[in-house]
Amino acid sequence: MESKELKELVTKEMERFHCSILLDEVKERVRRLKSYGVNDAEIEAVLQDEDMLPRLVVTKDYQMVLSGNKDGEVKMEPLVKAVYLLFLLHPEGIVLKCLPDYREELKNLYLLLRPKGLTSRVEKSIEDVTNPTLNSINEKCTRVRQLFNAVLPRNKAKYYTISGRRGEAKMIALPRTNVSWECPLPDSQG
Repeated sequence: MESKELKELVTKEMERFHCSILLDEVKERVRRLKSYGVNDAEIEAVLQDEDMLPRLVVTKDYQMVLSGNKDGEVKMEPLVKAVYLLFLLHPEGIVLKCLPDYREELKNLYLLLRPKGLTSRVEKSIEDVTNPTLNSINEKCTRVRQLFNAVLPRNKAKYYTISGRRGEAKMIALPRTNVSWECPLPDSQG
């Protein structure tokens, strides 16, 4: 083997060795982040360069607008939007069996969207969506997923949807640094 070939071989082996060390460092840092409560989706967003995720702007009149999106607003029915805002305001997520604890907060969010009051039909819908034994919350989460999948590639849309494993907290994985609030927050969050 010639000197030049040997030097190239040694250089490649050194690069592999350094890559292995760097990967071990990354694994250790990811383990530490998880010990601080950072979830997999947040870590993945950073690794995929969260700057490439469109900013979600909640306008003063509670429109959901993706910056840089040619269509602008992600239009949602009032109850779907209220559910979305509820999860957006709880970055730690919500365990679905605990939804009844969020019923009043959801009502208050709905009233921000429709200040004329709650009809008996809307009251029933809010009760249904916060009843973990019914499928209403899953229907709303599916609707949110459909709306974001319609305007973003799936690899980006997943950060804007409400998701989580069965029995665990459901959440919106979008880093909150990518959310701008132009509207007043509800009293319970202010």
